Amino acid sequence: MKTAHVVRSLLLLALLQPSHLEARRLRGGRAQPRRTHPQPPPPPPPQPRDGAEVTESFPLDFTAVEGNVDSFMAQVKNLAQSLYPCSAQKLDQDMKLRFLQNASVTCNDGTQAGYYLRESKGSKRWLVFLEGGWYCFSKENCDSRYETMRRLMSSTKWPHSKAGTGILSPQPEENPHWWNANMVFIPYCSSDVWSGASPKTDQSDYAFMGSLIIWEVVKELLTQGLDTAKLLLLAGSSAGGTGVLLNVDRVAEQLRELGHTNIQVRGLSDSGWFLDNQQYRWTDCSDTVSCAPTEAIRRGIRYWNGVVPEHCRRAHEGEEWNCFFGYKVYPTLTSPVFVVQWLFDEAQLTVDNVHLTGQPMQEGQWRYIQNLGNELRSTLKDVPAMFGPACLSHELITRSYWMDVQVKGTSLPRALQCWDRSFHDNGKNKAPPKGCPVHLIDSCPWPHCNPTCPTIRDQYTGQEMNVVQFLMHMGFDVQKMAQQQGMDPGKLLGMLSSGS
Repeated sequence: MKTAHVVRSLLLLALLQPSHLEARRLRGGRAQPRRTHPQPPPPPPPQPRDGAEVTESFPLDFTAVEGNVDSFMAQVKNLAQSLYPCSAQKLDQDMKLRFLQNASVTCNDGTQAGYYLRESKGSKRWLVFLEGGWYCFSKENCDSRYETMRRLMSSTKWPHSKAGTGILSPQPEENPHWWNANMVFIPYCSSDVWSGASPKTDQSDYAFMGSLIIWEVVKELLTQGLDTAKLLLLAGSSAGGTGVLLNVDRVAEQLRELGHTNIQVRGLSDSGWFLDNQQYRWTDCSDTVSCAPTEAIRRGIRYWNGVVPEHCRRAHEGEEWNCFFGYKVYPTLTSPVFVVQWLFDEAQLTVDNVHLTGQPMQEGQWRYIQNLGNELRSTLKDVPAMFGPACLSHELITRSYWMDVQVKGTSLPRALQCWDRSFHDNGKNKAPPKGCPVHLIDSCPWPHCNPTCPTIRDQYTGQEMNVVQFLMHMGFDVQKMAQQQGMDPGKLLGMLSSGS
């Protein structure tokens, strides 16, 4: 009876105070930390009945009270604490570092690979995130990377814990649909777009074992609760987003081979949908950022002993480098994947040698940027689940402002929730519920024509710019563009200001 009273009290508190949660959803900003005061723990709950059915509802992941009181109470307590900071002591919600038990699977320099984990007892959902951070494809540029970006090639100075933001956040106001999932963050230390299967030897200076790191992490997680999961979402940003496309089917096959056929495997690829288009200005391949993506990957896949999805390998036999480009690998995948891609991706522009230095743009550069948006839009038109804002940016799902960006009035967290709801219990896709869109792409033609795009700042002054200031800063000719569109310049400026 005492336990039931506590449950009713906590749920009543949660229902009576929705405004407290909404007030903290500030556009573009992180929620501020709360002060907490200790309180005696609630009385111990009774043990669950033997043989009780366990059910799970979306998205708070509660289990039936009679079947699993312990788990239910823990999750209600977490919810109540997020709404009422004084109701319980603040819990340590950071992800904790664990090194792989298999010491033969390493970072580039031979140090142990590992992962960060935050468990959520009672949740049947796991989110495994692949970090991004470019790549290297020769001894020379890997040596340079090791000198300047050692954190991405070695685990020597990894911190013991890591806070999660965006979709990795444990706070429901920042992460409304995944906050209570089991969170796993795999640091990127293989420099191979998560594709390599090559150990460090006396003949080779570096190991490239990205695909093997993912394999080992999944294998270890099965001993820590993943074996009872219903869903594993493999997510990643930038090189990690491409890594999702390269590994999601492999993870699904790994779990099937180990007998875990009840775990649905899906992918979430953020800012990893690169194009193998012609560069704006050709340069040689002396460094990673100026080398054309096709040439860099051609060299890299040999250097890393890269592994690509089997269906894609068969489709591009002898030219497996094609499988690193989203629009070529995606049609060969069997696992469901949600694609998040800025239409004017800064990393794509960088490898295409379009550098936004703050100087007015040449007309050719401006046309190239517009064409890039059109090309990306074209490659994404047949992807059923995707989110494509017309913004100049890179990476989204781990940003604290990820809830603020909208396409056609729908935010990314909402679109992901709709995508979740579009699956039957057996993992087969069905039509999303009415009024719950999952294919969202901007149609406006210029960078930052979407008014919810992240804030732009002048590179030199640090001052914020609105979209009109930004376009004019880049050399956008309002008079000429209005003439081409057959409209009044003032009307065009008004449309740009409103994001039309």
